[in-house]
Amino acid sequence: MASAAALAASAALPSRVFAAGESGVAGPLTRPIPASGERIPAVGLGTWITFNVGADPVLLEASATVMAAFFAAGGRVIDSSPMYGSSQATLGYGFGRLGRPDGLFAADKVWTSDGASGRAQIADSRGKWTVPRFSLVQVHNLVAWQAHLPTLQAIKAAGEIGYVGITTSEGRRHRQFEQVMRREPLDFVQITYNVLDRAAEERILPIARERGIGVIVNRPFRQGALTRRLAREPLPDWAAEIGATNWAQVLLKFILAHPVVTVAIPATTRPDHARENVAAAADPLPDARLRERIADHVRSL
Repeated sequence: MASAAALAASAALPSRVFAAGESGVAGPLTRPIPASGERIPAVGLGTWITFNVGADPVLLEASATVMAAFFAAGGRVIDSSPMYGSSQATLGYGFGRLGRPDGLFAADKVWTSDGASGRAQIADSRGKWTVPRFSLVQVHNLVAWQAHLPTLQAIKAAGEIGYVGITTSEGRRHRQFEQVMRREPLDFVQITYNVLDRAAEERILPIARERGIGVIVNRPFRQGALTRRLAREPLPDWAAEIGATNWAQVLLKFILAHPVVTVAIPATTRPDHARENVAAAADPLPDARLRERIADHVRSL
């Protein structure tokens, strides 16, 4: 049934969503990148698991449909990695079907223990995406970061990428992560942060503020576990105060209300969820008091 639904959705997908220089979308809330002042939409699209569909033609079309909905809503930031199976090639397929929107912020990672092969892996990833240049390349989970960061800085200096960063997930290696943040000239960090996983508030987010580092948030829904659990609960009346029409938007607005967060990157296989996620990047956002109320309520459930 899921495959049939995906096939039906893909049948309505235009061969190219964007003509050159055209998006036709007012756009979501944007945030400045501290290193440059460049502004990017505050909600992006992650590809971990959801875009790892291999060569299945139905699932490739379904992924392209998600991309089309994301772009049409004003989304521009997409994050992937060579660790994510076929996700990079799935993005390339989608760009071949849809074209690339103006302002695309293509974020990828280097993920190899062989420091000497970092350049080759980045080139291979770029070929799979079918983009001429990555906006951001990050050292995935600090793997061989001592070797990769000098390479990335050299590539950045040559104008081949825009920004350099590091990533972690699920609270791993925070102490080492903090040390690298303090020692290295980074443009971005990517971390796990959500209404229940708030360890980053203690040290990582303050260091990012102090050092002028952009923050990308992964696993905003705990890989869907949060939204699946909350789907059984009624949306509180106070959700209307921040313009949230579903739990996913409440969770994203909680994250975006932290002033140091640059962009959150939820993943999805559904076009309607892609649209709803991007729509969360809009005022009003919860103030500090409502953020704690949200956190207390979710914990109680």
